Amino acid sequence: MVSEEDFDWLFAINFHGVVRMTRAFMPLLRASDDARLVNISSIFGIVAPAEQVAYAASKFAVRGFSEALRHELEGTRVGVTVVHPGGVRTNIADNARVPRGIGAADVIRRRDDFRKFLRMPPAKAGEIIVRSVECRKPRVLVGADAAGLALLQRLAPVSYWSLMAKGMPK
Repeated sequence: MVSEEDFDWLFAINFHGVVRMTRAFMPLLRASDDARLVNISSIFGIVAPAEQVAYAASKFAVRGFSEALRHELEGTRVGVTVVHPGGVRTNIADNARVPRGIGAADVIRRRDDFRKFLRMPPAKAGEIIVRSVECRKPRVLVGADAAGLALLQRLAPVSYWSLMAKGMPK
């Protein structure tokens, strides 16, 4: 399991950063004639894979925060969109903090395995997000992988992991 220090570090970035930025910009958003808050969660804010405890927890928190905030802002000029990207070809695998006690060869293998799922070009992901925000969508699944995993989670909310794990590298 991830260390407490790494868990807190990741939560501070992925969740508390979203909350703090929302608080900072909310007065400006409320003063606008038409505003939209866009929070980036992840497909791991819908499904929770093994070895992603801190990341998934932080992204589930972003999802819950965004959904509750959307309900609180109902009837105002501020909308909320929560974005759940799937495998977008970014440097996330290369920049991830490595847990203590993992050997260099295992780190390389895990990063290489994870990179295989990062297929969508960032520019395409950006286009999908912008189009969705322009259409005032409350939730955006970015990529066929995200849509497929979200559907799998809806169909098998408790047992999706056993089906999902079959496609994961060993």
